[in-house]
Amino acid sequence: MITALDKAECADREVKQRRRVYPRFVSDGRMTQAFADRQIAVMEAIAADYRIVADAEAAAGRLL
Repeated sequence: MITALDKAECADREVKQRRRVYPRFVSDGRMTQAFADRQIAVMEAIAADYRIVADAEAAAGRLL
């Protein structure tokens, strides 16, 4: 089973990877800065969404 926490952590790792790799893509002309910024922002939003769900699942588990 893949949990919301698993997804949030994976998305967090992807954000870090993009922050590390995209500057080189921009400097190589393979990506515009605007596109890189947008793609990082999208992945940050995905991570935040999954973090909300993971936190709610954890809170519900503590209530049981």
